[in-house]
Amino acid sequence: MSLRALIFDVDGTLAETEEAHRRAFNESFRDRRLDWQWDRALYRRLLDVTGGKERIRHYMACIAYDPGAGGDALVRDLHLAKNRHYAKLVAAGHVSLRPGIRRVIAQARQTGIRLAIATTTSPESVERLLVAAFGPESPGWFDAIAAGDAVAAKKPAPDVYQLALRQLGLATQECLALEDSENGLRAALAAGLKTVVTVSTYTDGQDFSGAAIVLSDLGEPEHPFRVLAGDAFGGHFADCALLQRWHETAPG
Repeated sequence: MSLRALIFDVDGTLAETEEAHRRAFNESFRDRRLDWQWDRALYRRLLDVTGGKERIRHYMACIAYDPGAGGDALVRDLHLAKNRHYAKLVAAGHVSLRPGIRRVIAQARQTGIRLAIATTTSPESVERLLVAAFGPESPGWFDAIAAGDAVAAKKPAPDVYQLALRQLGLATQECLALEDSENGLRAALAAGLKTVVTVSTYTDGQDFSGAAIVLSDLGEPEHPFRVLAGDAFGGHFADCALLQRWHETAPG
């Protein structure tokens, strides 16, 4: 079946955002005079928990921190502060698109392949990233933006992909997901989507069994991708024709 839409994860897939998120979490902790510091090794482990608020709750449980009756409010306030700090980092240019993303999105728009997003990141953070990377009109390029708490169960549950598919009005067989993490891949596969994985800074070494292909990134003509698993059919950078081929040949 012909490829009609690309559904992108955001953090680690559209852009290398996780280091900016980590810095923003730590800033929010300092705002509240909490002696918490998420270094890179710890944050790598915490990313096994999908969702920022969920990550904070998990960390509090791990260190046996008892916030008392105000626990929910603390988590909410920390996450809101984290999003404010993250927005400043994005606006200051501390978050960059991953290789090949700008080119693939431009080509998809030119060839009539629709665009969508399926992420646990808040809608506000998604919009800020898109505007900073592509310009103020860019959120309108995406026919579906399934984000944040729009679904009850976050990745690796398939809910956010199922929501994106409903918003697109397309069948799973007509879409291809792009992910960077094992949790994201499991979510996409559970929704019935064939999936291309581009491994990011914090996800190397994860299990990507079932992906159509696993790459270092989407590549550029002058900077080819590295194939970590799968068949690139002689290609050196992803374009819509190669994405269509992976879509056609992936099992499922």
